[in-house]
Amino acid sequence: MTLIKSISGIRGTIGGKVNDALTPIDAVKFAAAYGTWLQQQNPGKRLKVVIGRDARISGPMIATLVQQTLIGLGIDVIDLGLSTTPTVEMAVPMEMAQGGIILTASHNPKQWNALKLLNEKGEFISGADGQMLLKIAEDEAFDFAEVDHLGHLLEDSSYMQKHIDAILALPLVNKTAIEAANFKIAIDAVNSTGGTFVPALLRALGVKDIIELYCDPTGHFPHNPEPLPEHLTELSACVTEHGAHMGITVDPDVDRLALVCQDGSMFGEEYTLVAVADYILKHKPGPTVSNLSSTRALRDITENSGQRYAAAAVGEVNVVIKMKETGAVIGGEGNGGIIYPPLHYGRDSLVGIALFLSHLALQKQSMTALRASYPSYFISKNKIDLAAGTDVDAILKAMAIRYASFEVDTTDGVKIYIEKEWVHLRKSNTEPIIRIYAESKDEASADLLAKKIMSEIKSLA
Repeated sequence: MTLIKSISGIRGTIGGKVNDALTPIDAVKFAAAYGTWLQQQNPGKRLKVVIGRDARISGPMIATLVQQTLIGLGIDVIDLGLSTTPTVEMAVPMEMAQGGIILTASHNPKQWNALKLLNEKGEFISGADGQMLLKIAEDEAFDFAEVDHLGHLLEDSSYMQKHIDAILALPLVNKTAIEAANFKIAIDAVNSTGGTFVPALLRALGVKDIIELYCDPTGHFPHNPEPLPEHLTELSACVTEHGAHMGITVDPDVDRLALVCQDGSMFGEEYTLVAVADYILKHKPGPTVSNLSSTRALRDITENSGQRYAAAAVGEVNVVIKMKETGAVIGGEGNGGIIYPPLHYGRDSLVGIALFLSHLALQKQSMTALRASYPSYFISKNKIDLAAGTDVDAILKAMAIRYASFEVDTTDGVKIYIEKEWVHLRKSNTEPIIRIYAESKDEASADLLAKKIMSEIKSLA
């Protein structure tokens, strides 16, 4: 059993003992801490919190516990029911709520669930706020409402349509072009809420030929729900069998988007953001942002457009901060996360789909041709286990000094740019591990670079 308490929320497996897993007691305790933190931020106000969940089997149980805990604190709850992470993020400011909670463990298997916590902007809470919340939970500093001041529950199922309407209203979403392209699209939604939201969006965009694979939101994931190539073999076969133009897959809470080409090959989740950014840059030039562990291809296409690219520390909160600092027109993460500011500051597969289809329709290219038009890179992901007590910070500092003649970024660990290659070294906050991500022109070159750096780290350790 596992329970991970972090600054952004609580995540764990269902079942087991208190403090060892995401038990009902832990769900109540953390919900109470979040509600108490909101009260401290908004003294004297009647508060409102938006809640939505993915289709996990444990969702109804956790949702009921969280809702009633907030109501017990005197907080009103707007329950979106089965929803998506980006939909809840949009609903918070639309409802003028003080916060939001998404009940999802994202790409983790079905035995996991989590409480993801939002501020009044519908964005993930900051690290400092998360630390305050964890302290409240640790101290159990809760003060529940008396009977005449309990909160109220309102169920609202209108937000799928509101989300879709907001996407259709975006100037760069070209419904006319998408409809004229007459796309045939296969979808794998791993039996979560994307199985409802993605087909509804596609139909609203004018796509008539939709092949649905695992689109029943039962929470029984048919395969590992993380949208990686090794988990998309059935979608790939479905695309080729039906002669589809493309395949679309999302994770259980619909904030990560991966695509399959018409020949069954992977477009590459790193390239979801690259393609959408290419489209945005063609129509609204401006800065772009991704995290330090994302492909260099975004930097290449941004600089080729005469614009400025910036890298952020790993984590959606950090990407959003950097996007606001730089005035980025598009940003996100290499795991298929698209953040498009004209809609909201959160990873959103639905707006990613609409923008990508607009781009593909206007380019009048196949998926493979579009993918071939971008700089081609490969990322090798590795880690080194170090002896307990190893001074990881000293090793990272030594590596930065060793490569000081190259471009070095120490925002988040150490990232070293070596011509068109890079290597990113990050330490774990919980164990003596250094993660080594290396990118180069192909798999062999990336692996070679990673092995070289790993050998140097081992010599220092």
